[in-house]
Amino acid sequence: MAGKKSGLGRGLDALFPEKTVQSKPKIVKTVKEEKKVEVDTKKSSQQETSNGERMMKISMIEPNREQPRKKFDEDALQELSESIKQYGILQPLLVSDKKDYYEIVAGERRWRAAKMAGLKEVPVVVKEFSTQEIVEISLIENIQREDLNPVEEAMAYKRLIDEFHLKQDEIAERVSKSRTAVTNSMRLLKLDSRVQQMMVDEMISAGHARAILAISDLEQQYNAAMKVFDEKLSVRETEKLVKSILTPTKKKPVVSNPTEDAIYESLEEKMKGITGTRVFIHRKKNNKGKIEIEYYSRDDLDRIIDLFESIG
Repeated sequence: MAGKKSGLGRGLDALFPEKTVQSKPKIVKTVKEEKKVEVDTKKSSQQETSNGERMMKISMIEPNREQPRKKFDEDALQELSESIKQYGILQPLLVSDKKDYYEIVAGERRWRAAKMAGLKEVPVVVKEFSTQEIVEISLIENIQREDLNPVEEAMAYKRLIDEFHLKQDEIAERVSKSRTAVTNSMRLLKLDSRVQQMMVDEMISAGHARAILAISDLEQQYNAAMKVFDEKLSVRETEKLVKSILTPTKKKPVVSNPTEDAIYESLEEKMKGITGTRVFIHRKKNNKGKIEIEYYSRDDLDRIIDLFESIG
């Protein structure tokens, strides 16, 4: 299958068949078989359109537990539910016959919203797929709708490689993305699991995460991600942070002079008495330096400013 080209990269419209799977009625012999006949009768009574679309009871449909998307936005589902109440489902669900039920191949978001809207039936197209095709179709649909978070997308690519032995360029062709995009996506799985969860929770973006990837130590990755979140750093600022972590600047040791130290400590105490807050004098070469004055509230800042203005 890995070497075979499919039409999946052309979009989901090409997947809807002209013919659907027909169920054959069975002869009633036992109570168990009688129930099967009842299910088959329900199937055969469903009216099909020329493109294979039919209405099906929503209770006969179940989601695919292995589909790439794990997280659904409740607010977005509610909006879609309201739209379905007003206009109905505009695109049928793509499902696969599992004998006892029908499994969703594409359209779980519509199915969830339809249940929220209280629909008893939904339009479907029934078609049989291999396990690999189901994974690919689910991945393509979610990518086209931009529904996957970066971690879900990367995990889906990894599954295609691990389980179905596809190469990255084959995956790229199927999902209509560049090989570089697929590679960069999968690199995110090298991040600490806590950082991956921060992406899922939208605490940091994929751009932030890719910058943090330059750090190999997992604990440092997490600490950097927390700093990005806490300080609301941009991607460019994150890149600078990572650079500073990887190549810390070496500070030249300051030669201590006990006499000078005592003088500067005395000056710090004197200024502290004036401002009412902590004061630090940072010395540099050639008698240069800077004075750092702390304040603990907006009132503190206003008071210190008033103090300096009164001196002038």
